[in-house]
Amino acid sequence: MNIDFAAILLLLSMSTNVANADMIRPRKAPDLPGVYNDLKIPKVILAQDINYAPYTSIDSELNLSGFGPDFARGLKNVCKINVVLVQTDWSNCWGDNKIGPGLLNGDYHGCTTFTNTKGVRNRYLEFTKPILAMNKAAGILTRIESGTPVVDGMSSLDGVNVGDVVGWAPTSDVLGISKNLCTNQVFSGFTLVPNSPAEDENENDVALKQLLDGETDALWIYADQAHNYLSECEKDANQLWDCNLWKRFGTDFAYVQTGNYDYMHSGTTLAISKKGSGLARTLNPCIEAYIETESYYNICKKHGIEADCFQNKFFPSNDDEEPKDYSKPTNELSGDCAEGYCPCPTGR
Repeated sequence: MNIDFAAILLLLSMSTNVANADMIRPRKAPDLPGVYNDLKIPKVILAQDINYAPYTSIDSELNLSGFGPDFARGLKNVCKINVVLVQTDWSNCWGDNKIGPGLLNGDYHGCTTFTNTKGVRNRYLEFTKPILAMNKAAGILTRIESGTPVVDGMSSLDGVNVGDVVGWAPTSDVLGISKNLCTNQVFSGFTLVPNSPAEDENENDVALKQLLDGETDALWIYADQAHNYLSECEKDANQLWDCNLWKRFGTDFAYVQTGNYDYMHSGTTLAISKKGSGLARTLNPCIEAYIETESYYNICKKHGIEADCFQNKFFPSNDDEEPKDYSKPTNELSGDCAEGYCPCPTGR
């Protein structure tokens, strides 16, 4: 029997081309020193730290994991692209209100899961399109002394020492353009108190200790930070942050402001890169296509953040789902500070 191998190869090539007909061919990614970049399949190297669950972490097999890495790996379902994930410290991406040295010097193309904030970040960075909706509300924590917040929800923060989580959003510069959601007035007259975490310290731990020790009376921080850390501590007490410290939530400290979105342009993005890099042009078509897939729904469900994701046809209706307390504006909260989320004071 004569076998026409050339015909077989041609048929295989045709079937492959049909299967890949809908695959997006993105622009070539910027070149990096010492990194081979295939002209046909762009290689994009994205860096992350591992202490930002559920967005970035490591799994039981010590691999990089979280919603961000899962999203990045999923791009191959819709794009001819090779995304390589590497670990770094967040400070190599962004820190102390300026671009980090790793990103500035081109050690990688971009860093994952950064919020597109107003203010200083946009003067240094280029952002891709978001991979989550407006999901990262800001909030203000304060100490609870004798059952009472030392700074209550009506405060303008005038004369208050305010802490900041260095290198994390919400950045310190956008507090002054954000509104108190109990009074609808912009915060003003506060003093930002710096801190300098050591290389092996968790920035959120350091800022919270500063608050609990009385160096500050308020802390400008993600409104879901306590929830996210405590949720991971319930799964495993061995974390990269101090679980015993965060378990004091609702007893020794609580939020007096939640649900503040004034500080942001868009939700969590796949990647930041240095301004002018062009990385967003490579990734954005892939991001837009992947958000419409069932795979996107599956990773949202896997990480328990369906309500924060862009809703495509694969999502069940969530019209009746109650928002989490950290996402609600303070003036829509009820209950008391024992739950960790203080409503606006009444009877004043």
